Amino acid sequence: MNINRENIDDLNAVLKIKIEKNDYEEKVDNVLKDYRKKANIKGFRPGMVPFGLIKKMYGKAVQIDEINKIVTENIQKYLTDEKLEILGDPLPKRDEQEKIDFDAQEEFTFSFELGLAPAVDLKISKKNKVNLYEIKVDDKMKNDYVGNYTRRFGEFRKADVTEDKDILKGKIEAIDERGDLIPEGVSAESTTLAIDVIKDKKIKKGFIGKNENDTIDFDIKKAFPNDNEIAGLLKKKKEEIENIKGKFRFTISEITRFHPADIGTELFNRIYGEGVVSTEEEFMKKIEEEITSSLKRESEFKMMQDIKKLALEKTDFNLPEEFLKKWLLKVNEKTTQEHVDKEFGNFTQDLKWQLIRNKVAKDNGVKITEEELQKEAEKVTRYQFQQYGLFYTTDEQISNYAKETLKREEDAKRIADKILDDKVLAHLKELVKVEEKSVTVEEFNKLFEEPPVNQ
Repeated sequence: MNINRENIDDLNAVLKIKIEKNDYEEKVDNVLKDYRKKANIKGFRPGMVPFGLIKKMYGKAVQIDEINKIVTENIQKYLTDEKLEILGDPLPKRDEQEKIDFDAQEEFTFSFELGLAPAVDLKISKKNKVNLYEIKVDDKMKNDYVGNYTRRFGEFRKADVTEDKDILKGKIEAIDERGDLIPEGVSAESTTLAIDVIKDKKIKKGFIGKNENDTIDFDIKKAFPNDNEIAGLLKKKKEEIENIKGKFRFTISEITRFHPADIGTELFNRIYGEGVVSTEEEFMKKIEEEITSSLKRESEFKMMQDIKKLALEKTDFNLPEEFLKKWLLKVNEKTTQEHVDKEFGNFTQDLKWQLIRNKVAKDNGVKITEEELQKEAEKVTRYQFQQYGLFYTTDEQISNYAKETLKREEDAKRIADKILDDKVLAHLKELVKVEEKSVTVEEFNKLFEEPPVNQ
């Protein structure tokens, strides 16, 4: 067997592997002998099937399989021994592979296209500036935060007289122009209607100031131009209500109104756990801490994104684009050339960042430990729980959930990539000049609408 690499240019090469009969013959015979021991063919006792018959039946398929194994193993060995960094996977040259005749040949030459990883020369320094934004906490933000908590822990209560935000339960029935119920007409028992959703102002007004057992007659299409809302109200599929129009009568059986939670000990305990917060002053202090922490994360995220973009702008290198497009089509069989062309810019940006990140990590000995994986998984878990208002989850619960997350390969890889990104970006942060800049939340949000200006 012989392996030879022909460099086309700095980013593309062809790997040729020549396989001779003595490379695969013994492996094929060993597999066929094993087949013979296990073969159960009518007319022959187990293990007594003639080797020639086994070879005739299975020889070609086994030969192809063993040759493929030899080729795959030796490509990987060659890349490792030569310390050759490639992008994607080796791609068989189809025009040459199609000429191979396994029936007539004993020696075979396989050719593979290689996309070579470019040299990465990072060119950022203290001459390059990025901003770390200090976002001001204002009263509106604190009030909005309090409002979110009171709504999250609020509840629906029964009411006597309807108002514009109420939810009504009751029966709906089709009526004619005279106001009489239509026999066998469309109806729904125990349905739900939200007054706030009604589009027609006059009809909405007719629903306000009503009591239980009151009825309201209304034009259903005027009240609900959206067929999905009508389907939900009548408890039918959308296609079943296409021709439904005219007047309907709603009979109120129950009125419910949403009440935000009162600010007090009960709310504090539900958010933070028993006895953690006792007074409104402590509550507002907690709120400000949460806002500050959240804004700090957003500011750090923005700075790191700007550092990443700066690294991409200042590190100029080319990629084997034609090869990568062919590889993307190969590994994503359901995709199209049009889709690959459309998304190729995003793909190359991600790939360039991976190359920069891996180069920085390698040059600076950046490693990821099991402890770091567990810690990051716990951090992600705690943040997810807090999003659902679970602030008082125990450390043991967080730890156990994080361990289960890391057992899932895709989740573990995502978390490892996040850690590697963070470590590399932290290193790059030390290479640039970081300036603090105070901004309002509105000014900060606008930064995500505009491309960052790096110097």
